[in-house]
Amino acid sequence: MGMILSILVNAAALFVAAQLLSGITVADTGTLLLAALVFGVVNTFVKPLLTLLSLPITILTLGLFYLVVNAALLGLTAAITPGFTIAGFWSAFFGAIIVSLVGMFLSEITDRS
Repeated sequence: MGMILSILVNAAALFVAAQLLSGITVADTGTLLLAALVFGVVNTFVKPLLTLLSLPITILTLGLFYLVVNAALLGLTAAITPGFTIAGFWSAFFGAIIVSLVGMFLSEITDRS
C-alpha cells in the first residue's frame, strides 16, 4: 500500500473514531490529515519499541495490554498534533480499538482493488 493511501486510510479511521466517540475531537480536515501522518510515523517508529518493552506484561495479560499500548500511541499522536485532542484514557482506549478495526477493514478493501 502506498504512503498516500496509508495516510488516507489512517485519516478515515481517525475520522470514524472522532465521529463515534465524543472524547476525540478533530479541528478540521487539515488537522485530520496531519494526525493521520503523525499516527503513521508513531506506529512506524515508536510502536515496535513499545511493543518490545511491554512484551512481558503483554504475555502475562494474554495480549490485552497491547490495547493499552495502542491507546498510548493514539494519545501520543494527540499530544503531538495541534487541533487533535483526546479527553482521557478511555477515549484513547476505545478510539484505538475503533481505529484498528476500521484501519484493518479499509486496508483489506484497498489491497483487493
